[in-house]
Amino acid sequence: MLWSLVKILIFVGLVTAATYGAVMLGEMSGHAQITLAGLEFRLGPVESLVAILVFIGLVWLLFKFIGLTAAFFRFLNGDETALSRYFTRNRERRGYEALADGMMALASGEGHLALAKAAKAERYLQRPELTTLLTAQAAEMAGDRKKAEETYKKLLVDDRTRFVGIRGIMKQKLIEGDSDTALKLAEKAFAIRPKHQETQDILLRLQSEKGDWAGARNTLGAKLKAGYLPRDVHRRRDAMLALLEAKGVFDENSSIESREAAIEANRLSPDLIPAAVLAARAYIADGNKKFAARVLTKAWGVQPHPDLAAAFTAIEPDETAKARLERFKTITKLKPEDPETKMLLSELLVATEDFPEARRALGDLAASHPTTRSLSLLAAIEKGTGAEEDEVRALLSKVVNAPRGPQWICDKCNNIHADWAPVCCNCGAFDTLTWKEPVAGEAGAPFGARVVPLPTSAAEAKIIVQPRMIDGDPDAGN
Repeated sequence: MLWSLVKILIFVGLVTAATYGAVMLGEMSGHAQITLAGLEFRLGPVESLVAILVFIGLVWLLFKFIGLTAAFFRFLNGDETALSRYFTRNRERRGYEALADGMMALASGEGHLALAKAAKAERYLQRPELTTLLTAQAAEMAGDRKKAEETYKKLLVDDRTRFVGIRGIMKQKLIEGDSDTALKLAEKAFAIRPKHQETQDILLRLQSEKGDWAGARNTLGAKLKAGYLPRDVHRRRDAMLALLEAKGVFDENSSIESREAAIEANRLSPDLIPAAVLAARAYIADGNKKFAARVLTKAWGVQPHPDLAAAFTAIEPDETAKARLERFKTITKLKPEDPETKMLLSELLVATEDFPEARRALGDLAASHPTTRSLSLLAAIEKGTGAEEDEVRALLSKVVNAPRGPQWICDKCNNIHADWAPVCCNCGAFDTLTWKEPVAGEAGAPFGARVVPLPTSAAEAKIIVQPRMIDGDPDAGN
């Protein structure tokens, strides 16, 4: 509104200035004398001004005539487009100027101005492969998604612009939340340009969200071939996807292929804890306990974890507590100073009711690094050694508010997960879950700690901790 008023004022000012100038010329005295071929011309101020303008116009026409003549001679010499280029050159110049202005407006975030310049460029150039793309992007910036999608569809008819059109529509569908259509469009875009990094990333994310693990592995392989992933990162992520392919390994109708997929996932990345657990359970299902123990022992040597201990228990689920303690020496001798190893050995000793040795195995962990699990263990040990009820209850009261210890945490958004997953359920990041302790102030778990009844005898002390490696309960905390 203000700009329109300014333009009106400028126009009125120019008209006023022109009128004033004409009046001044009319009132001026004197004349100009021109002698040409013996003829003498006397011109007043107004006639002189008109003559100058006519002369400038004649010079302009002369240059135009020379250009037309040159184009005509080029046409006669075999340049079939010489005349057409001459007549359209000015339109092209204006069109490219409008196109350049539109691109500058787009870069500076002026969507509506970019739309106007794109329409002008299209009118002059008649080059839809250039102007249609500018129009679509300008419409996106201006918030007109309907016009943007309609414009992108126009690009689908030309082989040169089909990929750009599919990619544009795909992004519109992602904004609308239509992930099913976006996935189909991403697959088409990937088929046209399999080395396009952004398309690979979008397709991989959508395939992961839809559970298409085989397709995701294919896309991941394309990223490796294109040089967008280091080989070690590809190996780990491929193992993760192979692991997810094998998730149905314990279904009633599971095939031998699913078990082999679980074993393959562990082979691809032996340090991936969920892969080691699933591979071990696949070996157990096949009766190959030796291989299961080997897989779990190797993974424990990389990073001790309660899930590994639970799977190691499943190898011999019916053994006695003493036999289990003896068998677990294979892994408890690895990384003996790790808190997980200390708590595992202490739990095994509590199960055998050897409470003094359990205390020595636990060490000062409950004091130096108190967690729900270490404090529960200490409470069980105190009860088993005959401590006063008040002392045991005081320890158990600390369990409720104690940190849970290491958990699966997203490195990108710090969201805590109850179980490992390839994609963070909070931020959608791929391969960002790490087994670690939450940062202070972010230790709230997504599920509550289990509170168990106080035992009434030393024999019952071991149920305080309800260790995961004893009962294999996936809901038991750390």
